[in-house]
Amino acid sequence: MTNATVTPSNAGDETGADYDYDLFVIGAGSGGVRASRIAAGFGARVAVAEEYRVGGTCVIRGCVPKKLFVYASHFSEDFESAAGFGWTADKPRFDWPTLIANKDREIDRLNGLFIQTLQNAGVDIIDGRATVAGPHAVEVAGRRITARYILLATGGWPSMPDIPGIEHAITSNEAFHLENLPQRIVVVGGGYIAVEFAGIFNGLGVEVTQLYRGEQILRGFDRDLRDRLAHEMRGKGIDLRTETCVTTIEKTDTGVRLHLTDDGTLDAGAVMYATGRTPKIDGLGLETAGVDLDANGGVKVDAYGKTSADSIYAVGDITNRMHLTPVAIKEGHAFALTVFGGRPTSPEYDAVPTAVFSQPAIGTVGLTEEEARAQYGDIAVFTSDFRPMVHTLGGLSERSFIKLVVDRATDRVLGAHMVGMDAAEIIQGVAIAVKAGLTKADFDAAVAVHPSSAEEFVLLR
Repeated sequence: MTNATVTPSNAGDETGADYDYDLFVIGAGSGGVRASRIAAGFGARVAVAEEYRVGGTCVIRGCVPKKLFVYASHFSEDFESAAGFGWTADKPRFDWPTLIANKDREIDRLNGLFIQTLQNAGVDIIDGRATVAGPHAVEVAGRRITARYILLATGGWPSMPDIPGIEHAITSNEAFHLENLPQRIVVVGGGYIAVEFAGIFNGLGVEVTQLYRGEQILRGFDRDLRDRLAHEMRGKGIDLRTETCVTTIEKTDTGVRLHLTDDGTLDAGAVMYATGRTPKIDGLGLETAGVDLDANGGVKVDAYGKTSADSIYAVGDITNRMHLTPVAIKEGHAFALTVFGGRPTSPEYDAVPTAVFSQPAIGTVGLTEEEARAQYGDIAVFTSDFRPMVHTLGGLSERSFIKLVVDRATDRVLGAHMVGMDAAEIIQGVAIAVKAGLTKADFDAAVAVHPSSAEEFVLLR
């Protein structure tokens, strides 16, 4: 985050008015909770309204339960590999209801911790769906509440195409609560949610077909990573089909039948759409306060998260800036520092690391090779392609791939990318170096941790 010398805007002539709260937050997800807690720490009177459960997309229906599912699905390969290390055991058996019950218990625990965190900070939690009723007013369950500032933090929601029979499809929201695990599922989409769930279902023994309308999955990621992941997914038995769309979904006695753009059909027990998410603004009442939207339906904000209404700010996925939970947390913190901490702060969006918990996983930070060539022209690319040591005895064919993109003029590392085991864990440390602007010579000077996959980042020649 970047501190600035500008002065945050007040609420015009009404600054001295007697409001119920100094801050009212709509949405208790990651960004809203952080903003509420930090603002309360500065002495602000804060309330947050949440219509479902405290924790937001990440905790309730996103990152956390998804990662638990990824762990569960990976045991099938772990059991397979164990034999190469001398382990013998009866054939493992997976029970879907047990996973769901244990996942739900963990989400309940985290929901309680989030509530406790807000209560300990002195934040009032209001159960219900809040809507904007003006620049300084909201309505919750028929009650009108005023606030000097309003923060919009309602996040995003899965988007679905308008095709016949789409009502028979599920999204990632419902995938976390399926009563039964289907024998066969079709996952539609090519983004990180789609590839992650394709890997999850495949690892749990479901026959998986993934359909994507583009020519390759994970648009926007480094091309080598995209190609490598697609290769590995197919190697694990996923029927990955690109440049293919569903035209119609038909309900059948055993599930669904999908009619495709190539005139073919697919029968499956279920079809899950992961074709993007849109800001959750429907019925929020933004028009009552003159809050402008961007071309993609997100709330328009300036560098400090302020909307077109001086008293209303927004953070997280509702703004369509960068759809990542840690970024929403940074934005919420920056908002509180700006408005209540006297330290105008703007989040930074360069060199933000991210992971795709596909199988194998992807970890990436900085510019892709394509972006670096467009921006810098003369670049150097270093790669390593290897089989992780664990697979030499485990017998799996999965390989790892590591890549550094370097500016030849300055030797600065512009991007670091990995697909393979532990990629998400490894990229966090590498991201610090990329964010700090370290050079390839700095990487080369570091002593390798051997034997490890991470050492490849300092051994590239």
